[in-house]
Amino acid sequence: MKLLKDSFVELNARNRVKAILDKGTFREIVGPFDRLESPHLAPQGIVPQSDDGVIVARGKIDGEPAVVISIEGNFQGGGIGEVSGAKIAGALELAVRDQENGTRTRPVIIFDTGGVRLQEANYGLLSIAEIGAAIVALRQYVPVVGVIPGKIGCFGGMSIAAGLCSALIMTREGRIGLNGPEVIEQEAGIEELDSSDRRLVWGTIGGEQRFATGFVNELVEDDISVIKGAIHRIFRENISNTRSSQVDVYSSFIGSIDLSQPLTPKKFRELWQQYIARKDEYSLFSMQVETDKDDEATSRGRTWLYALARAAEINRKVPSVLCADAILGGEEVRYIAVVPNRKNRFYRARHGEVGIEEGWTIAKYVREAVEADRKNKKKRAIVAIVDVPSQAYGYHEELLGLHQACAAAIDAYATARLAGHPVIALLVGNAISGAFLAHGLQANRIVALNDDHVHVHVMSKKSAARITRRTIEELEEATKKIPAMAYDVRSFATLGALHALIDGINADTPIEEDIDNVCNTLLEAIQTARSAPRDLHSRLTSDQAKKGRDASILIRKKLAEQWN
Repeated sequence: MKLLKDSFVELNARNRVKAILDKGTFREIVGPFDRLESPHLAPQGIVPQSDDGVIVARGKIDGEPAVVISIEGNFQGGGIGEVSGAKIAGALELAVRDQENGTRTRPVIIFDTGGVRLQEANYGLLSIAEIGAAIVALRQYVPVVGVIPGKIGCFGGMSIAAGLCSALIMTREGRIGLNGPEVIEQEAGIEELDSSDRRLVWGTIGGEQRFATGFVNELVEDDISVIKGAIHRIFRENISNTRSSQVDVYSSFIGSIDLSQPLTPKKFRELWQQYIARKDEYSLFSMQVETDKDDEATSRGRTWLYALARAAEINRKVPSVLCADAILGGEEVRYIAVVPNRKNRFYRARHGEVGIEEGWTIAKYVREAVEADRKNKKKRAIVAIVDVPSQAYGYHEELLGLHQACAAAIDAYATARLAGHPVIALLVGNAISGAFLAHGLQANRIVALNDDHVHVHVMSKKSAARITRRTIEELEEATKKIPAMAYDVRSFATLGALHALIDGINADTPIEEDIDNVCNTLLEAIQTARSAPRDLHSRLTSDQAKKGRDASILIRKKLAEQWN
C-alpha cells in the first residue's frame, strides 16, 4: 500500500524533466558539462552555475518526440538571464523548426521562476520576448503545456510566457502573477497588499484561486504520476484553451466588474462563475467611458501619437489606450499608444502604466487590424508608440490576472507579425518591464529616439536596489561592467535589438522637421520588415548583437548541434 505520494514540487529541475519524459528517453542538451554559464554573474561577485539554472532535455512523451524545459528555482530564484533565456527560447525555436519540417515535437515548460534576473536585466527582458514569440509560433502546430508546481511560483515576465501557453497545469502550492507580493508592497505600500499575509496571497494568486477563476486548465495534486497524467491527457486530446487570444471574453468580463465595491478573492470567483454561465448576455468591450479631451494628461506617448496620426481620427474609447489609422508614405499604419488617464478606475494605472484594461485593449486594437486585413495581400503596418513607466503594481491587477492581460497584448502583436503585418516599436520615453514586453518587444523592428529620457529596463532603480540588496550607487557601478543593467537607450542599443537610433529629435515638443525625420525612419523600418522573415531572429544578426549578445548566439548554435 502506498502511504506517501511522490512529490513533484520537491524534485530539482533535472529530476522533474526525467519524471515527465518516458522512462529511458531522457537526453539533456547543452547541459552542465558544456559549461556554458552566464558570463555576467562573476563580474558582480556572484557564483555562476554551469547550466545557468535551466534544464533542456529531448525525449518522448507517450511515445512521441518531446522537449521538456525546466527552470531551477533554487538558482538565483529561477531568474532568467542571457544564457538561461537563450536555452529556453532556442529550444522552443528548434521545436518550431521541427513542426515546420513535419516532425511533431511536444513542448513542456516547467515554471519555477521569479522572472528576469535583475543582475542581467535587459538580457532577460529580450529573452522573455523571444520565448513568448516562440510559444505563439509553436502553438500553431501543437499544444504548448506549462506546469507551475510550487516552491518559487511563476512571476515577472515568465508569468506572461505562462499565460501564452495552450494549457496550464498547476498545484495548490503554486502561485502565478506578474508582480510578486513583495514587489507590490515595495511599490504601492502594505495597504495595497501585505506580502506576509499568506492566506491573502494564496487567495489572490494561488493555484486553487487561479483554477477557479479560469486562468489554469488543471488543478492537480503534488504528485508525479498525476502531473504526468495531466500532461499526457492534454497532448492526447490536443487541448488548446489559449486564454491570451480570448480578447472579447475577458474584455467584457473585466468591463462588467464594479470596482467601487470591495473585490475579494471569493467575490471574484463568484463573478467569474456568473459570467461564464451568462456571458452571452454581456455587452462586449464595455470597459471605460470616453473622457473629456481637456482632462488628458501630457505624455510623450500622447504627443507622438497625435504628431504621427496628424489629422486622422483618434479612437479614445478607452482613454488610456489611443489608436489611430493613418497613411505614411503610401503605407497604411495603425498607431497605438498607452497614455496616462487620471480617471482610470484602476487607480494603480493612472500614469501611463500597462494594467488590466490596457493589456486587453491593446490586444483588441491589434486583432481588429489583423481581422480587417485577413484577405488583403498587403497587411497594414502596426506601430506601437512606447512610453510606459511600468506595468501597474496593485492588488486588483494581480487578482484579475494582469499577467494574462499582458499575454493577450503579446499574443496579438506576435500574431499580427506572423500574419505579415510589419510591427514597429517607436521608443519615445520609458520602456520598462512587463509594460514593454506587452507593448513593443514583439516588434519586427524597434526604433528609438536618442534622448536622455528614453529608458529601457526591467524595474525602477529603487525597486531593483531593494530586491538585489544594493544601493543605487552600487547598481550604477555595475552598469559599467554589464551594459544590460543600464537604463539609457544607448546602452540598450549595444545589445543589438535596435533597428535605428534617431538623433536630434525634440522628444517633448517636436517640430515638423522632427516629425518628418521620425516618419522617414518608420517608413524605412516598415519596408525592411516586409522583405524579412517574420520572426525575431534579426535581433541576433546585427553587428552589435554579435558582440552584445554573443552568449545568446552561442547557446542557440550548441542547441542546434545537439538537438537530434
